[in-house]
Amino acid sequence: MLRKVAMDRHRSHNHNSSYHNRQSPYKREGDNSGRYHSENQHFRPSHHYHQQYQSGPTPGQNPPSSGSLSTRRELYERDFPVYKQPVEVGCFSLDSERRFFNDSRQMRYYAEPDRNPNFDLRDGYKDRFIKRDDSVKEKLDHLLRWISVNRAKLRSKATTASSCVLDVDFVTWRGHLTKLLTTPYETREGWLLAVTRFRGTLYISEVETEAARRERENRTERHEEMMYWGYKFEQYTCADTVHSSPDPGGVVNTNEAFCTVVQTRLADHRLLFSGEVDCRDKDPNAPAPPACYVELKTSAEICTPKQRSNFHRFKLLKWWAQSFLPGVPRVVAGFRDHDGMVVTVETFPISKISHLIKNEHNCWKPTVCMNFCCDFLSFVKRVATEDNPSVVYLFSCEPHRDVTYSIHRDSQYSFLPHWYVEEISRSQDSHHQF
Repeated sequence: MLRKVAMDRHRSHNHNSSYHNRQSPYKREGDNSGRYHSENQHFRPSHHYHQQYQSGPTPGQNPPSSGSLSTRRELYERDFPVYKQPVEVGCFSLDSERRFFNDSRQMRYYAEPDRNPNFDLRDGYKDRFIKRDDSVKEKLDHLLRWISVNRAKLRSKATTASSCVLDVDFVTWRGHLTKLLTTPYETREGWLLAVTRFRGTLYISEVETEAARRERENRTERHEEMMYWGYKFEQYTCADTVHSSPDPGGVVNTNEAFCTVVQTRLADHRLLFSGEVDCRDKDPNAPAPPACYVELKTSAEICTPKQRSNFHRFKLLKWWAQSFLPGVPRVVAGFRDHDGMVVTVETFPISKISHLIKNEHNCWKPTVCMNFCCDFLSFVKRVATEDNPSVVYLFSCEPHRDVTYSIHRDSQYSFLPHWYVEEISRSQDSHHQF
C-alpha cells in the first residue's frame, strides 16, 4: 500500500526525513547555516526588517495604494533568525479514498535497501497504479479537520480570553512554507498564496497559477510516468508494519497519506503546519517524532561535474527546505538512470547539506531562505489586518519580481469552509461565556 498527497508539494522526486540524533541540525558557520533553538531560548525578531514596501497599484481588486516585498537575495544575508525546534503536536491519515482519520494508520516504516538495489521504477505504472485527481484542490481542509478535532491542544494556557483561538499566528501546509524559503532562488515558477485572518490567526492556502494549471493539463506521458517513479521508490523502501517487508508487487495509490502536524516559532511568528511524511525509522529506540521520520526522493544519476553542481544548486535546496522546516533529519535518495532503474541509494543528513554546497560558486544560503520567509510573514501580518473569513489577501510572486498583493471579498479565492468558521466561532463564543 502506498500513500502520497499532492497538497503539500510537486512530486516527481520529493519527501520527508529524520535525524540520527537529537542535536540541532546546523552548527553556526558565519551566516550560512541554521539551527534550532530550545524552548528556553530568547526569540529575536529579524534584525534588519526592511521597510521595502512601495506604494503603488497592485493587480486585482485593490485599495488605491499598497506595498510590495523585495525578493532580492542580498537583502536577506544577515544573522540566521531564531527557529525553535519543531514539536509534533499530532498527526492524521488519509485513506485510499482521501477520507480523514485522526490517527497514524497510514504510517509506514523505512526498510533500508542495498546501496545498489536495481529497483525498476517503471514496474506497475500501467496496471497497479491509482492516481489521485490533482485537479481537485483540497486547500487547507484536511488540516482544518485535524484542528477541529484537536483544538484543546492548541488553546492558550495563559490567555483564555484571547482573541486568538488557536494561540498560533499562522496555519498552513509545509509545502507552502517550502515555496517561501526557496523564493529568493526561484528562477522559473511563480506562486499565489491566499491569506485570511480569522479569530486572530492567519491561514495561508495556495492558489494554482495559470502557468501551473497549463503545465498540469499538458503533461506528457513521460512526465506522468516520471512522477510515478517517486511513489514507486517508496513502495520498494517502505513496509506497512515494523516487522513486515516492503511489497513492491502491490498497488501504488497516491490518495493515501500520513501527515505530521508540528508547532514551532520563526522569530516572533508562531507556526502550526502539516506536511506529509513518507516513513519512520523502524528502530524502537529512535527519537520521538519528527526526529524519527525519513524523507524519500528520487533523482537522475549524477555523471558529470555540471550535473553535480546543478544537483547542489537546485535539488538540494528544495530537499533541505522541505525537511528542515518540520525537523525531519535525513533524506534517502534513489539515483536512477534514464530508464527508471535505481542504480544507487544515498543518505543526506539535513544537518550536512550546508557543508555539501559550501564550495559551489554563488550557491543558495539557508540564512537567506529563512530570513525571506520570516520577512514575508511579517509583511503578511502588516497587510492582512481585517479579521473576516470572507476577505482574502492574495499575495503574488513571479521570479525576480517583488511580492505584491490584492484584496478580495466574497470571491472565488475564499477558502475557509463554512463548517470550520461556524465551529471555531461557536467554540470561542461558548468559551467566553464562562
